[in-house]
Formats: sequence, C-alpha cells, structure tokens
Amino acid sequence: MAFPIHELAALGTATCWATTGILASDAVRALGPFHFNLIRQGLVALLLAAIVLTSGTMALPNWHGIVVLALSGVIGILLGDTFNFAAVGRLGPRRAGAIYALNAPMAAVLAWLVLGERLGGQAALGIGITVTGVALAIMGRPPQTAHRFEQMNGRLRAGLFFGLLAALGQAIGALIARPYMQGGLDPYVGSLIRVGASGLMMGVVAALPLAPPRPVSISRTALVLTALTAVIGLLLGMTLFLYALQGAKTGIIATLSATSPVIILPLLWIRTGQRPSAKSWAGAALAVAGLALIFTR
Repeated sequence: MAFPIHELAALGTATCWATTGILASDAVRALGPFHFNLIRQGLVALLLAAIVLTSGTMALPNWHGIVVLALSGVIGILLGDTFNFAAVGRLGPRRAGAIYALNAPMAAVLAWLVLGERLGGQAALGIGITVTGVALAIMGRPPQTAHRFEQMNGRLRAGLFFGLLAALGQAIGALIARPYMQGGLDPYVGSLIRVGASGLMMGVVAALPLAPPRPVSISRTALVLTALTAVIGLLLGMTLFLYALQGAKTGIIATLSATSPVIILPLLWIRTGQRPSAKSWAGAALAVAGLALIFTR
C-alpha cells in the first residue's frame, strides 16, 4: 500500500482549520465575518504572491483554468469562509465546526453526480463512520459555566443557516478545483489564484454602498488573531487541501479535512481548561476508526 501522503495532507488541513476556529472566534465577533475574511485574504494573497515569485513556480494554467479556479475561490473562500465565520461568531467554533463537517457528504454526492467518482465499499463505509463520529463528537449542551467559546450570540437558526451555506460553498469549491489540481498544478499557484480572486471580489463588494459596515475600531489583538488565522488556516491549510486534491478522491479528502471538530476537542481542552464530555471522546474514537478504513482501502 502506498504511503497516504495526500490523505495526511487533508488531516493537516483539518488541524489548521481546527486551530483557526479557536483563534478566529473573538476576532470575528470584533470585526464581523466579512471584514475579518477580507483582511485575512488580503494578507494571504500577498504572502502567496511572494512565495510563488521567489520559488520560481509561476506556471499558470490556461485562461480557462484561471477562470475556473477563480470561480472555485469565490464560491469556496469568499462565500464558504465568510458564511463559516458568520456561523463561528454566532455558535462558537465547536458547533460551527459540526455543521461545516457536512461539506464531506455534500462533496461526495456532488463528485458522484458531476465527476462520476465512485467510491469502494470500504471507503464509503469509512466516510460514513467518520461523519457519524464527527457529529457525535460535537453533540451535547455545555454546562452553565462553559467557556465563552461555547456561548451563542444571536439566533440558532441563523447560525445553522450560515453553517450549511458554508459547507455547501466549501464542497462546490473543492469540486470545481479538483480536476485542475489533479492535473498537477502547483498548490501555491492554485491557492494564489483562488485567494486572489476571492479577495479581489471582496474588495469590490466592500466598496459598494450595500457592503457590511466597517468596524468602528480595530484592536491590535484582533489584527494579530486575524493574521494568525490567515497564515494557519488559509495559507497553510488551503495549500495542503489543494495538494491533497492532487492525489485522492474529492469525497475522501473532504471527509478527512472535515474531522476538524474532532481535532478541536483537545485544542479546546488546552485553551479553555474544560475537558470534553465522554460522548465527544466516543465520537472521536469513531472518527479514528473511520479514518483507518479510509487509509487501508
């Protein structure tokens, strides 16, 4: 069996996104999801451009490929990330991550319908067990003394709606990018096109009269947290995700990258000092069992 480097890259993506969820919560509530996402995308676009120019890997696809990847970025990053951070601001990182994990079955179904990808029985079973474990890991009502990361701000229905839109945006964005990444496009170049297109579109929207209101003031803490989420979640996480798409099927990569709600459990424990429930750990064990089935398919 070949070493599962692309699957491990997808798990790296999940770790980056789990870390981002914790770091982003306070910054999103301070800046708002739109401007939080706009700042982080502008920073990452500059970093990616510097990496591509200094590494000498500036091998762009044809114009059709650029347009398709740009569309993938607008749907997956502009819409997907903005809606995801809107959910994080309302529901907290754990609950928002639970809903975001639904991008895995969404991507698998879309890949089957659009790309004709067929998964073996063992891989399909692994995906089902992993998604079930992820759902179980984030269930349960927190106690009254729960950390602020577990608190909800605003209506639950709005958070659920934004989370579902985020999951669908991520699934569609991955589906659109998959054929070009499978063709061997450099992940940094692919990330630059996607992030650059999304950031450019967000800049246009920010200049319109109907744009979300700008924050009255931006604290240094909010800027630092935003920069950290940009480097960890968007620069590193998204590049790993595109690299993973080069060598494994969309449904499997989406499932592995959707395990961030499981990975976030020990990170939240370290950050908040509150131990996750037994139900959460049982869900994590189920998710690991599902990953084992996927790795040994």
